[in-house]
Amino acid sequence: MYSKWFNPQTLIAWLLTFRPAPVKVDAKERLRACLGMLTGIFITGVATRLLLGPSSALPMLAAPVGASSVLLFALPSSPLAQPWSIIGGNIASALIGVTCALFIPNPMLAAAVAGAGAIIAMFALRCVHPPSGAVGLMAVLGGPAITGLGYQYVLVPVAINTILLVAVALVYNNVTGRRYPYAAPAAPAKLPERTEARASDRLGFKPEDLDQVLKQYNQVLDVSRGDLESLLQQTEMHAYRRRFGEILCRDIMTANVVAVEFGTSLAEAWSLLRKNHLNALPVVNRGRRVIGIVSLSDFMQHADLEIFDTIRDKLRRLLQPSFESHSEKPEVVGQIMTPSVYTAAHDMHIVELVPLLSQGLHHIPVVDAQQHLSGMLTQSDLITALYRGRLDDSSVRTLGAA
Repeated sequence: MYSKWFNPQTLIAWLLTFRPAPVKVDAKERLRACLGMLTGIFITGVATRLLLGPSSALPMLAAPVGASSVLLFALPSSPLAQPWSIIGGNIASALIGVTCALFIPNPMLAAAVAGAGAIIAMFALRCVHPPSGAVGLMAVLGGPAITGLGYQYVLVPVAINTILLVAVALVYNNVTGRRYPYAAPAAPAKLPERTEARASDRLGFKPEDLDQVLKQYNQVLDVSRGDLESLLQQTEMHAYRRRFGEILCRDIMTANVVAVEFGTSLAEAWSLLRKNHLNALPVVNRGRRVIGIVSLSDFMQHADLEIFDTIRDKLRRLLQPSFESHSEKPEVVGQIMTPSVYTAAHDMHIVELVPLLSQGLHHIPVVDAQQHLSGMLTQSDLITALYRGRLDDSSVRTLGAA
């Protein structure tokens, strides 16, 4: 056993595990974080001094504010750097630290209990903030100037410093392009349950899968659950793009699209569907911007089809104008179209459409940079493109092997 550890190669390999991972942020982001900490500490210190007055003997800054600043300005999206985490964590830890200092005579025992109590409180209050542990210790070991403050230490400097620092972070991070407080990107609108369950079972991982893995991992992550899910999905998409190549929507869409407007009569729309052998038509306004989509299923639904042998009669009654001024029967496309329509940008990679087209959508209008209708993309178009991409990938690997 000892020979294993004293083996030079094994020892070197073990020492290399201590090597820090590279920081994958550019110089601009590093400068942004540095200027943020400089701004935050300076404004917090000056504002605290102005609030207390120049003759005050109270400390201007609590030392843990420096550690909090690293999180607030260098990792503003971290769950550990959110406003409730820092405010709740610091104040709770300060209260526990002062209490331990007052009622536990042994400083070392008081410091240990303060640290452990801070963790318990932060977990219970859902405000885990690592520098808050130092806030509790400082209340015990900060010397006469700190311990003499008693519970005043919770207010000054801890609460004042914390609130001022968070206020600076709110302004600075948002001005420099970082959302704060951080909220994960909103989830896309859900499709009907009957299609959503089928798609999620077939494609990629489900949110429930990630929840189960995180439960098994059973450790605090310095990244939000929403960000983690987004990163995994983006990684999955990047792998698809690498595998199938750069195939964009405009490369496979049908360009000459037959479209209708809100006021197009049902009879005319039905005629266009039948004449062009289509299953759906995009609905556009006068500026050629998509406002909806009308499909065969929309016609069937509004025709109230129940018995097979009456389909033709019911469709005829639906398409025939009523010529009444106050008729409830739909007369134009806008009355039966689906207004909540998914559109794809013409320069979007086709793999981004896989989740949508696998969830029951059969047709997706494609729009240009000005949001004007430029084409239509169907499930068949996507399948054909992915199949060709797969063939090309197989051909390259075959040639490489040869």
